[in-house]
Amino acid sequence: MSFENFPSAAQVPQPAPAPGQNNWRNFLTIGLVMALLGTWGYIIWDKNKAKETILQKDNVIANTTTQKEVLQKELEDATMRYDMIKTSSANMLHSKDSVITKRDREIAGKKEKIRQILAKVNATKEELAEASSMIASLNGDIDNFKSKIEKLEGEKLVLVQEKESISRQRDQVNNDLDSAKKMLTLKEELLNIGSTLHASNFSIIGINEKHNGNEKETNTAKRVDKFRISFDLDENRIIQSGVKDIYICITAPDGKVVSSGKINTRDGAEKTFTQKVEVNYTQGQRQPVNLEWKQNAAYQTGEYKIEIYNNGFKIGEGLRPLKKGGIFG
Repeated sequence: MSFENFPSAAQVPQPAPAPGQNNWRNFLTIGLVMALLGTWGYIIWDKNKAKETILQKDNVIANTTTQKEVLQKELEDATMRYDMIKTSSANMLHSKDSVITKRDREIAGKKEKIRQILAKVNATKEELAEASSMIASLNGDIDNFKSKIEKLEGEKLVLVQEKESISRQRDQVNNDLDSAKKMLTLKEELLNIGSTLHASNFSIIGINEKHNGNEKETNTAKRVDKFRISFDLDENRIIQSGVKDIYICITAPDGKVVSSGKINTRDGAEKTFTQKVEVNYTQGQRQPVNLEWKQNAAYQTGEYKIEIYNNGFKIGEGLRPLKKGGIFG
């Protein structure tokens, strides 16, 4: 077998590339490299931009969360301060038509609007700004509410003091009135007591009536038909002129009062009276009183007691003893 000797590639002479073809390749390579570098640069820039955007969003979220927390804390502080004012002034909130109650409703409404904004997960910057403004306004309302409460409490204190003063004056007037009434009652009582008449100069005579109409004095019990009683009502310059009731109480020797009715005495007791006499008395004058008393039964031996009452007081007393009659009595 025979081999032929051929020249190797290294030995074979290569044709030299044309100058234009080498430049084109160089430009293409450079372009590809620059495009690759640009692509990687864009990718790096885009990643950095995305990171920056994410970081900005994180910062916005963080700032928003921080701002919401701050606003929430301010709302809680305002609410706590308001609740303390309401608790200390609960008695001011009873009247449904009062200015205080109206202001209370307005503050409650504003608090609810703020809570609604802060409760939003994606609250905007404008909404948070509105919430901040409303909290500032709420604090102003609370300050005004407190001032109104303090003013009303001051007015209430003045009213309480005036009421206490009026109560003291009323009590003083009532005390003075009571004292005046007591003095008037005492004066009336003294005048009433002072207007009580007094009896004096008693004369008690036993009378025996004859068949011919003549009368004869007697001290013999079985011959007495009646008693003729006389006395004077002394001068009294206090009592008013007019008809006065005089009560005659006659007690027999056996201790029994000849009864016709009962009167109340000034010591609260009841007294049996025998006869009532109406006397037309003239103020400041001594006035005689004459009356006769006759009983149905026979007169007893012993001492008869005649008592005179006026105005609940015993104003005089007289005695008349009757003896037992003998053969020549």
